[in-house]
Amino acid sequence: MASSFIPRAVFPYLDSLPRSYFLGHHASGLSKMKTMLSSIDLVIECRDYRVPLSSQNPLFEASLSGRQRLIVYTKRDLGSMCGEEDRQREEIIRHWHAPSPVLFSNHRDKKDIQRILNFAKSHALHKNSLTGMRMLVVGMPNVGKSSLLNALRKVGVGKGKAAYTGAQPGITRKITTGVKIAEGVEEGEGIYLVDTPGVFVPYVPNAESMLKLALCGSVKDTIIPPTTLVDYLLYHLNQHSPQLYATYNPPTNEVSEFLEAVARKTGRLQKGGVPDLEGAALWVVQRWREGLLGRFVLDEVVEGGLEGRKREEEGFGGSVNQARKMEKEGEKLRARARHLGGG
Repeated sequence: MASSFIPRAVFPYLDSLPRSYFLGHHASGLSKMKTMLSSIDLVIECRDYRVPLSSQNPLFEASLSGRQRLIVYTKRDLGSMCGEEDRQREEIIRHWHAPSPVLFSNHRDKKDIQRILNFAKSHALHKNSLTGMRMLVVGMPNVGKSSLLNALRKVGVGKGKAAYTGAQPGITRKITTGVKIAEGVEEGEGIYLVDTPGVFVPYVPNAESMLKLALCGSVKDTIIPPTTLVDYLLYHLNQHSPQLYATYNPPTNEVSEFLEAVARKTGRLQKGGVPDLEGAALWVVQRWREGLLGRFVLDEVVEGGLEGRKREEEGFGGSVNQARKMEKEGEKLRARARHLGGG
């Protein structure tokens, strides 16, 4: 019975989970950003509202310091119900970053986009340059950088898309030339935004953070099995309310039971009527990413949470060599465990 259902209190640790998605174009993109910094007036760092801790990248802290930064939390509509709890969360996030400015955005909301444009125009006005202003937008893969650029361009100068977007990370692989998003302030030439490829961290010390980033689409869906992602999503759905998936199945902690019910309900069946669990899993993940299976934040947002995360990542997040070392050590330990188990 649903009344006696007890959700899992913790998600089981997955030792074999990949801990990196740091690709070649991530490294080259970050290197190029560093060389451009002298010509950049403002850095806009995008983070995913649903994972405000997990989507922060310490590489940007180290590489792009020295320029004023605006932090924009994207995809607010996918994690907020606009209630009192959400307002309290956003106040805590503002405290994390003080004195740096923070804005929250749903790219489909013209008012949110106008606030970002107003901030850029105010910054340009204080800069008082006849050559205009150049901004650099950075962030983890698939946090909505290109979508933000397109939205700013549409609202600011009334023009169509200038950057490709997609459901999977890696659409933008090179740094673009500046795209005009607003007319000049007073005598200035205009405000231009430079799009960049998403940059992942070299190593994710927290396994659960890797699951969160994968669930939000910051790594390709082939990196972590979709059934594992749905198992993690089911854990969160049960923490919030099993009613979020009541259309498909009664409350359960068993991912196979949940996916079988989804497959039958949506007609995802293989030959002989066998449920296609992987196909159902991909469908469930996409439904959640679109906000159709609950809108909530995966990270715990508390006072001091960002500083705690930074301490956890110290010595890992900025070091590619450390990432490789940890991966090799992990492989040795897993091989030794398999050997002992076989003996």
